[in-house]
Amino acid sequence: MKISNFDFKSQNKTFIIAELSANHNQDIEIAKKTISAIKKSGANCVKFQTYTPDTLTIDSKKDDFIIRGSIWDGKSYYELYKEAYTPWNWHEELFAYAKKEGLICFSSPFDNTAVDLLEELKTPAFKISSFEITDIPLIEYAASKGKPIIFSTGIASLDDIQLALDTCKKVGNNQIILLKCTSSYPAPIEEANLRMIKKYSDDFNVITGLSDHTLGYLCPIIAVSLGARVIEKHFILDRSLGGPDSSFSMNPEEFSEMVEKIRDVEKSLGKQNYDLTDKQIKGKIFSRSLYVTRDISKGEIFDNSNVRSIRPGYGAHPKFLKDILGNTSKVNIKKGSRFEMKFLKK
Repeated sequence: MKISNFDFKSQNKTFIIAELSANHNQDIEIAKKTISAIKKSGANCVKFQTYTPDTLTIDSKKDDFIIRGSIWDGKSYYELYKEAYTPWNWHEELFAYAKKEGLICFSSPFDNTAVDLLEELKTPAFKISSFEITDIPLIEYAASKGKPIIFSTGIASLDDIQLALDTCKKVGNNQIILLKCTSSYPAPIEEANLRMIKKYSDDFNVITGLSDHTLGYLCPIIAVSLGARVIEKHFILDRSLGGPDSSFSMNPEEFSEMVEKIRDVEKSLGKQNYDLTDKQIKGKIFSRSLYVTRDISKGEIFDNSNVRSIRPGYGAHPKFLKDILGNTSKVNIKKGSRFEMKFLKK
């Protein structure tokens, strides 16, 4: 498998991804300076996230849409993503800037329009975030483009992982990378469970690695010693810049140290099982599910304008979307309601 000029078969190296995420503070010049620092720090790749607040959720103050139990407590999903997103009109310029710096560049799409944008920019790969691993329609569409698909598994059960991989293979895409991930921000080191990196490799016969939210570089270094071929860490010029992801992002000096140092700590090795921790189970609320996105009248036809796969994860599973579209509602439904299969007219 290749991602741009990085050949996993011929290169006996770890593919190091620096995640820009929200660490540009809506300033493209900060984004460019960060990309330059990423290159100097020794990364192979810079990764963005491609969404808008409206492609990821809806603007609602209902309790479902208020974040609880995280560093973003009290904000609505819409408010967080409005603060954190990378403007779409930056993408072409930032892709070109990264290429000029000698960095591979790709992104995490969060809906089909993002996939289309990244295809126009000739992205060499797609990254599916932890909370989108249950968004089967998105995975199917991204995988159909024939590019490598990288999954983070932060809130994924064994069944979630298997369904995501099967979805790729169904469209003829076997270029798959699985990254062990703990979806806490920052993540406790005792929940890193790095032994799963080898288990993923054994169980699924794919390239494996670590998308890491622990503080420092201990876990990435141990992960490499356990066979990880890919390491992903959030990168920021200076944590004093603030922003949604600043508290768990590495600065240039720390990132440089990460690629040079090896540490060994027993408690970080974890156990080989697919059981989810309580925090991971709670984290499923960040995953995609089906919601009513505008008021629906009894007898109205369900279509892509009134039922969507969005965050949070309280509604019906996204895998049912194809079964729902084209059917008729047997009740009146308010915007922001969790979609339930009982709404379908039999």
